[in-house]
Amino acid sequence: MTPCRTLTLLCLIAALQCPTAAAATGDWPQFRGPRASGIGEGRATPAMWNTETGKNIRWKTPIPGLGHACPVVSGERVFIVTATSNNDDPELRPGLYGDIKSVEGETEHAWQVYCLSRNTGEVLWRRTIHRGQPTIKRHTKASHANSTPATDGSHLVVFLGSEGLYCYDLCGNLLWKRDLGRLDSGYYRAPAAQWGFGSSPIIYGDRVFVQCDVQKNSFIAAFDIHSGRLIWRTARDDVPSWGTPTIHEGPAGAQLIVNGYRHAGGYDPQTGQEIWRLGRGGDIPVPTPIVAHDLIFLSSAHGSNRPLCAVRLDATGDITPPGNATSSEHLAWHKRRDGIYMQTPLALGDHLYACRGNGVLSCYVAKTGKLLYRERLGGSSFTASPVASGGKLYFTSELGRVYVVQAGPTYKLLAINSMNDICMATPAISDGLLIVRTKRHVYAIGEPAAEVVGSRERFAGRICFMRRRCGVFRPLVRKLLDGLRVRR
Repeated sequence: MTPCRTLTLLCLIAALQCPTAAAATGDWPQFRGPRASGIGEGRATPAMWNTETGKNIRWKTPIPGLGHACPVVSGERVFIVTATSNNDDPELRPGLYGDIKSVEGETEHAWQVYCLSRNTGEVLWRRTIHRGQPTIKRHTKASHANSTPATDGSHLVVFLGSEGLYCYDLCGNLLWKRDLGRLDSGYYRAPAAQWGFGSSPIIYGDRVFVQCDVQKNSFIAAFDIHSGRLIWRTARDDVPSWGTPTIHEGPAGAQLIVNGYRHAGGYDPQTGQEIWRLGRGGDIPVPTPIVAHDLIFLSSAHGSNRPLCAVRLDATGDITPPGNATSSEHLAWHKRRDGIYMQTPLALGDHLYACRGNGVLSCYVAKTGKLLYRERLGGSSFTASPVASGGKLYFTSELGRVYVVQAGPTYKLLAINSMNDICMATPAISDGLLIVRTKRHVYAIGEPAAEVVGSRERFAGRICFMRRRCGVFRPLVRKLLDGLRVRR
């Protein structure tokens, strides 16, 4: 075979495929990782590190712009979304305060997605997703890139709110995009106070799910991951929220579970039909539902109600408890004033951990709701959700202090580590690496390891390059393969 034919063959192969996830134990495919659990598998992550001396810092990569989208990992690749403008130091105001105003006077932005090497932090590719003036203004604590992307090892779905829903392959080729219209998830009591958009997409099977609780015409929807075709759209009579949906697959089938003020609930992911609903939550719910011990844990903590509760997986219909009741047939337990506002709780082993915005950490028996301890971590404010690995819990404050707590029924603080920067995004965990996004950088934190040869990564890069250069052959190759199948 001549060199020319060899190159053509490689191009044809590359045009049909893109490298997929290499190791399931290292994947962190969506907000809060597998099933939104926040629990990392594989090798344990360290309890201590130092960004100044480099202790246990495997790599550090600068990311321009401003974004709170969390890192996601597929195989040997880390994906980061950001929004850049001509302002090198955009306003970002952490802390506990009640100012509902929006950031004014912002100029045109460029939304970008970065693909980094999980082993070295090297930028493998970068794509500009969209350019333009932001449709919706942001809160002083928010960014224009709040939503965490999602991946299934073949596709990367990026949600920019009013700027659209996009799907790439893992080589950075745009497969499809959808305009979902104006999505304003600001304060429903003061519509002029725009806060941006924060709900993240999730992937289940061959479908992409989005939750869009906004000022007008709230909905959840399912799209075909291969084409972007709308499969179903279900209206929700609810006010703006920032929660990300969760999929749980149990003996009775799969449920798409969402948080909400007027109605948190479960939906059939195949049809969008409502299965159950629970009302009287906090009025700006942010935490994502999580599932453990055959219970769905929901939290919301803004307004007159601030419930933390556990819903049974077999719930159907309207399960809102009557009057001041705290239990019902479908509620395992319900605590009216224990909810947390920003962070998603974490269920590990027999225990449920919930950290309030002021750093007060509570530990419960997950099945019963019995309070085991309540301790203050320290720090001024917390937005990032906790994650866990190797029996250790990681709580990241907005000012960049990461509190490491021993998992278990008694409180034990193991370490406090400073990132020396603002931290709003929830970390990712990938087989021994704690991947932390700060305002300016992405860090990979892990025990020292032998240098990775990276042959698979280099090969993947070559295939991606050929695929981009030879994408024109895709229709031709499919016709050739179809012809071969017919003759066989």
